[in-house]
Amino acid sequence: MSGPQVVVIGAGVVGAALADELTERGWTDVTVVDAGPIPHTGGSSTHAPGLVFQANGSRMMTELATYTVKKLVSLATEEGPCFLQVGGLEVATTPERLRELHRRAGWLAANGVPARILTPAECVEQHDLLDPDLVLGGLLTPTDGLAKAVRAVDAQTRRAVERGATLRPGTEVLDVLVEDGRVVGVETSQGRIDAEVVVCCAGIWGQKVAAMVGLDLPLTPLEHQLVRTTPVPAMAGQAEEVRRPILRHQGEDLYYRDDVDRQVVGSYAHRPIPVTVDDFDDWGGEVMPSVRTFTPEDFEGPWKDSQTLLPALAEAAPESGINGMFSFTTDGGPLIGESPDVAGFWVAEAVWVTHSAGVGRAVAELLVDGVPTTDLHEAALDRFERHQRGPAYVLERDQQNFVEVYDVLHPLQPMESPRPLRLSPFHRRQEELDAFFLEANGWERPQWYGANASLLGRYDVPVPGEWAARYWSPIAGAEARATRDGVALYDMTALKRIEVVGRGATEFLQGLVTGNVATSVGSVTYCLLLDERGRIRSDVTVARLSAPPGQQRYQVGANGNLDLAYLQALAPADVFVHDITPGTCCLGLWGPLAREVISSVSTDDWSNDGVRYFRGLEAHVGMVPVTALRLSYVGELGWELYTTADLGQKLWDTLWAAGREHGIVAGGRAAFTSLRLEKGYRSFGSDMTWDHTPAEAGLSFAVKTAKEEFVGKAALEELGEPTRRLVCLTSPDPLAVVMGKEPVLADGEPVGYVTSAAWGFTVERAIAYAWVPAALAEVGTELEIGYFDQRLPYAVTAEPLFDPSMSRLRG
Repeated sequence: MSGPQVVVIGAGVVGAALADELTERGWTDVTVVDAGPIPHTGGSSTHAPGLVFQANGSRMMTELATYTVKKLVSLATEEGPCFLQVGGLEVATTPERLRELHRRAGWLAANGVPARILTPAECVEQHDLLDPDLVLGGLLTPTDGLAKAVRAVDAQTRRAVERGATLRPGTEVLDVLVEDGRVVGVETSQGRIDAEVVVCCAGIWGQKVAAMVGLDLPLTPLEHQLVRTTPVPAMAGQAEEVRRPILRHQGEDLYYRDDVDRQVVGSYAHRPIPVTVDDFDDWGGEVMPSVRTFTPEDFEGPWKDSQTLLPALAEAAPESGINGMFSFTTDGGPLIGESPDVAGFWVAEAVWVTHSAGVGRAVAELLVDGVPTTDLHEAALDRFERHQRGPAYVLERDQQNFVEVYDVLHPLQPMESPRPLRLSPFHRRQEELDAFFLEANGWERPQWYGANASLLGRYDVPVPGEWAARYWSPIAGAEARATRDGVALYDMTALKRIEVVGRGATEFLQGLVTGNVATSVGSVTYCLLLDERGRIRSDVTVARLSAPPGQQRYQVGANGNLDLAYLQALAPADVFVHDITPGTCCLGLWGPLAREVISSVSTDDWSNDGVRYFRGLEAHVGMVPVTALRLSYVGELGWELYTTADLGQKLWDTLWAAGREHGIVAGGRAAFTSLRLEKGYRSFGSDMTWDHTPAEAGLSFAVKTAKEEFVGKAALEELGEPTRRLVCLTSPDPLAVVMGKEPVLADGEPVGYVTSAAWGFTVERAIAYAWVPAALAEVGTELEIGYFDQRLPYAVTAEPLFDPSMSRLRG
């Protein structure tokens, strides 16, 4: 055997896939333990209906599902194939749902998954039980189908055993053993098993296992109804298990699949029913532990809706039903990663059958290679802010995600509750200006200000199409124009701020970031964090600040909790990494009149010689001490002004009073997004992710190859010319404004996808940044963006669109 000793806790579809993937990569000292029998473990995999739909707004989730399909199609047991590729059909019974199916078809096209929109008649041809007068259309994905989860467990664990793995059924984990901050094994009902790596794939028992090492998993098991009908006369004589495509009626939170001459009905159309780990039944009873007593009153409405969609069910009845349990998280993504406190303890939780093999592969790659081929930043265990891990927050949001699992959600649609949670010190002043708030990581963030409505008399703002005009106001366009013409205040408090301080701070950061931060106090450096493959794991702004003798101090402008966790995990003993976001705040003072405003309330030197572009200083604005960085994400003269939260409102009031004679306005996030796209500034998580390299993303300028060493440097030197590029696409049509994630087409075929988009109020063009093949990245190339049922003409355009000479920033 080779590789470290690995114990996988849980032999459901995720644990089985992981064991298979690890042993395939040569890690054969793998022991899979489960308190139940294998492959019928009694967890969610055993009762899962098995429907696999690849359409998802998340590229990560689609990629995980697509790999799961590809793998399971290739597997079989003595009982039969592990995947019945009968296709997936999603139907619409309202115009809104039909539009949503076109959007979903766009997601699939952008991810290279074949799919097409069907007419009502074609829907009935695919699924003859549908009411032809009710259905307005459908989305057919031919490669979708039905996963036979128990067979998949059997096939993958058998293959793992053939390579050297060991299965331990009927073995309950009682404790995870830890010495000196590292796992050394597990104590089970059958004795101790030594281990260097322990991976928790325990599904709905994940919280119980994780708690053994002091890790709180932010997930909630919830009951979900699954019903099997009596024989359906219209299906009489059907011999095969599944003849029709698996079916989803998302408008009523329902799905369906054949079961020979019966239908199986799954329903999310009932109240959320959370369950705690302490309430689970033990193994060994007549009913598997992951199944709860069926509540027929919750199925009355869904059954009527089912008979409406599938009239043939009027001649059948519910015969048996269960309330099966599945895990939900606050954002709908899985939980993948290593414990921040116990080395060697990993989790792969809140994973459904649809994504199981993909997650198994990703975790195996993390363990064996250190990096996954799939961008997992949306699934990373440490992605959540502290308040997002609290029990009350997790319970409420997980239940709401159950309610919204099939809802049509706008890209900007904020959660309605719990709000408000995080308020910047400027919130009272923003309310006084009639701010319209959206939410980001718990922060209430102004999207625009009603008080600026009078600006519409000065500026003519075009109105986008209906979808892009949701959670939008023409006031945003006026704010953007007013920023370019005068001066504006932007609340930047929601951005993550990290302090790195200590004797070894410079050396520490130099070894991680692509820029040179071993510079003078007051310098500001835009740089990247790369992984070992030379791909972007984040972009950061690093400002060197004054520090006591013998110490170095930096403020890092980061993208979220993932960056904080990464820096904290790697920091040596003489370097301290702190999240200073909650105790501080930030205002962006930007526009051609910004210098006049700030100079009138400060004795510090704000001239171009006093503080140049990408430099900073410690100063006072009125009575408020600030850290001022001459940066501008909107492409205008100005500063990011940081101070402590207790002085935030005073900072706002000081600048607001000074700016009144200069026509100062408050600007919201909608204006901010438009302005930053006009300047071509990238946003991590949308424009670039763990999938992309600096050269591909147009960020080679942030990589200082003259540096002796930094993570990813060796890999960069081995990379050839990019085969894909992030490009700027534009259109003169306001009705062509898109929202992101739409497919990009060349000669009618999908070739890429949109990342960020908005109307450029200054350049008067629709802007869409998109990933396309390098051969299509030449300026002037004509492409199309698939937008619902439209194909919108766009052209590759030289960037930045606004102020390419940078004269406004450097003036």
